[in-house]
Amino acid sequence: MQLVVFFFLIYKLKFSRCSKSTYTFNLYTQIFLKNNMSDQSLLNRKNTLKTLDETIERCIGEFGWAQLLQSVLVSLSWVFDAQQTFISVFTDTHAVNEWSLQQQQQGVSSLLNGLPASSFFIGCLIGGLVLSTLADTKLGRKNTLVFSCLVMSLAGTITSISTNIWIYSFLRFLSGFGRATIGTCALVLSTELVGNQWRGQVGIIGFVCFTIGFLSLPIIAFLNKESSWRVMYLWTCIPTILYSILVHFLVCESPRWLYVRGNKEEFVSTLKSITTRSSLTLSFFGSFFEFEDQEHDNKSNESSTINLYSAIKMLIERNWAFRRLISVMLVGFGIGMVYYGMPLGVGNLPFNLYLSVTLNALSELPASIVTFFLIGKLTRKKSLLAFAMLSGICSIGCVVVQNDDFKVLQMGFELLSFFSACTGFNVLLIYTVELFPTCVRNSAVSMVRQALVLGGAISPMLVAFGRKNRWFSYGVFGICIAICGLFVLCLPETKGRTLSDTMDEEEYNESVFVC
Repeated sequence: MQLVVFFFLIYKLKFSRCSKSTYTFNLYTQIFLKNNMSDQSLLNRKNTLKTLDETIERCIGEFGWAQLLQSVLVSLSWVFDAQQTFISVFTDTHAVNEWSLQQQQQGVSSLLNGLPASSFFIGCLIGGLVLSTLADTKLGRKNTLVFSCLVMSLAGTITSISTNIWIYSFLRFLSGFGRATIGTCALVLSTELVGNQWRGQVGIIGFVCFTIGFLSLPIIAFLNKESSWRVMYLWTCIPTILYSILVHFLVCESPRWLYVRGNKEEFVSTLKSITTRSSLTLSFFGSFFEFEDQEHDNKSNESSTINLYSAIKMLIERNWAFRRLISVMLVGFGIGMVYYGMPLGVGNLPFNLYLSVTLNALSELPASIVTFFLIGKLTRKKSLLAFAMLSGICSIGCVVVQNDDFKVLQMGFELLSFFSACTGFNVLLIYTVELFPTCVRNSAVSMVRQALVLGGAISPMLVAFGRKNRWFSYGVFGICIAICGLFVLCLPETKGRTLSDTMDEEEYNESVFVC
């Protein structure tokens, strides 16, 4: 679902080159003032050197079969991500009931019922904090994706032989820990392997894969309704292990990440393997490499030394970046509570479980379509605020309408609330991409995803308590997303602004936009 944000990025990146070139010229002017360079020298450098984005675009702008294969393989990870995220809808209740029967029908508290799903989301939260910057620093996009898929799938496979609720919850925690960075890595890697012209199409592939993963769960559950809940984990995790092996051998690392890390020879070889050009060499990038080396030599020791959490450090050190990060994370917390909580809570409504989950999964489609067609026309702040308020009102509507004679109306409120949360999810990711520059964008998106997951970690407990009183589930969902949505008012509007690459560039673009 989240990959739909790149429908929009194709236009954002496509029409921002003039503005980015203008910024580059102004940045060169600042370098001139600091280093006493002549005007002619500055202009010559600007006219002969290209940005990294433009250089790579010359190589991968023509979409070929190699890029198509890479994009499809990377995007398939969303299938397994969606399956492990929502598998609790069909497994947790049966697992808890199985062990409660073994305890001679002793009642199981609401806390125990929500423990496995909450453990999964807490694992996602901790995994995101621990692993979020690996894709930007140590491991890269590809290796982090493979590592995350393997941890998630192996933990899920072992979950099928759990003997009690505590082991089951711990393994769900490990599965969530591994799953934490799958979405972000797939999101970034799949789009960095293609040119600007094709990023929207790559987004379509990822969106379809996520929807397929969500829709596959009620199908698998229905086909195995006579079997143990353990079979569900085998059906979803064993294919993930095989997928991880394929990615390791068939998918290339992001050329952008390779260049930023200084692996210039591997950078060129990667471009050669995915492009239709047949004669790429280091000399093709010679002048660009030379200029970038000079720029790196002029940086301070602090900025030239990359550590594991350098991106997060940059976000915290800049006051404007820290304020933005906290605000979008608060908004994400409210949206995440509804987005992850609604599918888990459909069992509390007087409606068929398989049909309810299927309808929720299908709600992803219109939410993405609405985002695609309206995001270019609506301001980010107003649209995100509107969807948050609508989701909150409809969620509370599920509580107000309690009579089972109006179960269709209850389901309608639930679907509209989930649809609004899905659309808000999409807009929030687009907004986050626009709020932060390239050097910290992956980490910023990861932090927002962790805020979404934190809301998801609380929602299973609320759903369990809401079985007796819906105010504890749908009521809290509605109030929380409405209040958290108000924090969007603390953020700047980004519609019409260009995407920045560095922290200084973002500060410059913001000052120009305000002026």
